[in-house]
Formats: sequence, structure tokens, C-alpha cells
Amino acid sequence: MSRLPAFIRHHLAGSGMFAALALLCAFFSIVTWTEQQPQDTATAQELASRIKPDEKVLIVVRPQAEDIAFAEALNTALGSRAEIVRGEPKDARAALLRAADSGGLDVIACNQITASWLVFSDLATDFPALKNTRVLKPRSQSWPVFLKADNLLNIANQIAVIAILAIGMTIVIITGGIDLSVGSLIALSAVVTAMIVRDFCGGTSAGTVGMLAAGIGGIVLCGACGLISGAFVTRLRMPPFIVTLAMMLVCSGLAGRLSENQSVYQVPDSFVWLGRGSDLFGLPNAVVLMLLLYAVAHIVMTQTSFGRHLYAVGGNTEAAFVSGVPVKRVILIAYILCGLLAGLGGVVTASLLKSGSPTYGQMYELYVIAAVVVGGTSLSGGKGTMSGTLIGAFIIAVIQNGMNLTNVESNTQKIVLGLVILGAVLVDRLRK
Repeated sequence: MSRLPAFIRHHLAGSGMFAALALLCAFFSIVTWTEQQPQDTATAQELASRIKPDEKVLIVVRPQAEDIAFAEALNTALGSRAEIVRGEPKDARAALLRAADSGGLDVIACNQITASWLVFSDLATDFPALKNTRVLKPRSQSWPVFLKADNLLNIANQIAVIAILAIGMTIVIITGGIDLSVGSLIALSAVVTAMIVRDFCGGTSAGTVGMLAAGIGGIVLCGACGLISGAFVTRLRMPPFIVTLAMMLVCSGLAGRLSENQSVYQVPDSFVWLGRGSDLFGLPNAVVLMLLLYAVAHIVMTQTSFGRHLYAVGGNTEAAFVSGVPVKRVILIAYILCGLLAGLGGVVTASLLKSGSPTYGQMYELYVIAAVVVGGTSLSGGKGTMSGTLIGAFIIAVIQNGMNLTNVESNTQKIVLGLVILGAVLVDRLRK
């Protein structure tokens, strides 16, 4: 493979990572294949199709949001002519008694749970007037839990922050550096953003402009931290590992001091728009932001002189310097960008959790580095792609989600994740 042209090797490497992601999805789809009892609109319409237009219908569900939504969808499909009971078996019994006294009932429409209630087990004996009443429930479906739409959106939403941070980490690692402070920068950004909203923008009555200014404040502060780290690395020639390890401790301590180790939650309800909202095709806003950032990062890395300079610096610093590349400036900008993106990740996290806390972002630096390494970026610098990093982030997310669905305990999950990272690094070394 080393004798193949560079673009072919790049294509094959990307295809291999995508194939690995596809195989993981296929594996977890198989092992989570179970019988499902859906309660969506399509299921309600299917159940309604088995009921005649002139039949008298009683819909029985539990007083839970999902059950109530199913009942309302079913009643709408029936033309809003059914009586709905939202309650317990005793409520269903009372409704059956009323129906028996008022001329009978043709159909009792239930979900999988309510259809199993004992009150419906022997209608002919308990309610002679209802002996010809049919009890209908949705048909079961066999489908992987992993491939349920809610689970796939959950994977994307959970990985959004780590994937955003991984953009900055990829840029830094391509230059031959590393940034261990990104997890603490998340906490610092979340705390500062929430505190600005609380103290200067009206707290729970803050407007859009105030929340935007608060978010920018948190992002800029983290960018300044990245500037400091980059300055120590470029001007004082200190090892990136030591510099960013120190910055990790400083930012973590600063977030704790500013918030007095308490969560800052005095923010308006609209504050969650970025982290929980979904305005485009039902995709979470955080996922849309993540995809936009990756598109921009891909263009920068492949179509601009700055991107070429990053690869040149990481591939051979001395050769890049001799060729006229501003090595120190490129490395400094890389750390600033990493800090800014970590700050943005902190804003997204604060929006998702509707608060700022010094505990946010713990261990995120490890997950981010894992995503970057699994995505094919070389820890020795000079090699890596944004598409690979995105795939690597999803590989990590799929592995974690699949282990959660299959009830793998947390310690074993850490072992598996560690082995995945070791395997990715080993592949990188063997490739060299």
C-alpha cells in the first residue's frame, strides 16, 4: 500500500474507517434486535384501519406522555369519535361499566401494556353486555433498538460537543502538539457564560442579545487561554503536554473559584435552544452546528494556505521554516482555534444542561483525543483529516452507545475504549 499514490492511500484509509463504523452499526443492530411495541403515529393509523367507521370505540391508555400522544393520534385517525380513558385499571373498569349501561361497546383500543390488564381478560363474564366487544392492540414489530430514530439522534446529540472539540484537537495534533485543557475549558466557558447571563443580562429574563453576548464572552475567554498555551509552546519552547496540563488545572480551578463550586442555573428557558432545540429537518441544533463546523474546517484544511501550512509544520518543522512558513504563528493560531472551539463546546454544554458547572467536561480531553486518533490523525503530526475525525467521533459514540444498550458495565466500557485507542495508535505506527 505504501507504493500507491497518496490520494489513493488517503481514499482507502477513509473508506476503511467508514467500513469500520458500518460494521459496528451492523453488529450492534444485530445484538439489539428485539420485539418492539411502537406507539407512533403510523402505529395509531394502522390500528385505526382495523376499526370500522360505525363502531363505538373506547381508547384506554396510561396517564403517561407517550401513551396520551398515542391515544390522541389514534382518536384523530378515527375522526375524533372515540372516548379516551387515561388512567389505571380501576378507571378502565368504570368506563366499561358506563359503556355497558349505555348500550354497549364495539372496540376497546389499547397499547401493549393496557391490553394485558386483567380487567379486559374476561369481558363476557364480568360485563355480559360487552361480550362481543373486541380488544385491539398494535401489532408487535421486530426491530433493532440501536436503529431506532430516537437512539440515532441521541448518538448524534451526545457526540456533538466532543466532535466540535475534536476539530480543534485535530488542528493542534496535525502540528505535532496536543491540548489537554479542552475538558476544563468546557467547564470554564459554561460557568462564565451562565454567570454573565445571571449577573449582567437579566438572569431568567435575559433576551437573545444578552445570551449571545454571554456565549461570545465564554468563547473569547477560552480563546485567550488557547493563546496563552500557544505562546508558552512557541515563544518559550515548552512541551505542549506540560503547558496544556498546567492550563487544564488552572482553568478547572478558575471555573470552581468563579462559581464557588456551585451550578449557575439562573438562565431563561430559551437558553436551551442551542443544546436541545431542533429547527432543521428535526435534527438537533447542536448537530447542525457540528456539521457546519466540519464543512468549514474541511474547506480550510484542504483549500487554504493555512491548512497546507498546518500539514507542513507537522510533517517537518525545519523544512517548513526554511520554505518560508511562519511556523510559530501557525502553531499559535492552532491553539487559539482549539481554545475557541472548546469554548463553543462549553456554550453548547451549558445550553444542553441549562446551567454552568465546574464539573462539566471531565475526561472529555481523553474522548476527544480518542476520536482524533481513531479517525486516523497521527500523534506525531503532519497527517489527519476532518472527515476522518468526524468518523472517529462517531465510532467512539457508537461503541459507547452500543455497550450501554447491551448493559456492559462502566469499568468494562473503559477497558474497551482504552483498547480501541491502543489499537488506533498501533495501526498508525504500523502504517509508518
